[in-house]
Amino acid sequence: QLLLVESGGGLVQPGGSLRLSCAASGFPLDLHAIGWFRQAPGKEREGVSCISSSGGRIDYADSVKGRFTISRDNAKNMVYLQMNPLKPDDTGVYYCAASGGWRSTYFTSLQTADFASWGQGTQVTVSS
Repeated sequence: QLLLVESGGGLVQPGGSLRLSCAASGFPLDLHAIGWFRQAPGKEREGVSCISSSGGRIDYADSVKGRFTISRDNAKNMVYLQMNPLKPDDTGVYYCAASGGWRSTYFTSLQTADFASWGQGTQVTVSS
């Protein structure tokens, strides 16, 4: 079973930066597209970014384009999300997730239904 663990969240002022990490175990990470999602209080979980299993395709939500950067190191079974500059609207619990089923090496998605394995989340709070 694929296990995902997020880290790197915290409290940061507007304009600041954070780097989230997603560590995978139990299954080769390079078989899965990995997505980052977030959920703010009272809102639905939304897709933030996704990187294909090969790393050859990346997608971002419009709200984070130009500010967030996703990357992966398959040799270390790690995926990262660099976030800067952060805004108060970026506040929420951030989750990483691995795609389910067989997918091409260039598959990406920002839809929660396309992901089968989820981490527990890490809190990001952007506030002055």
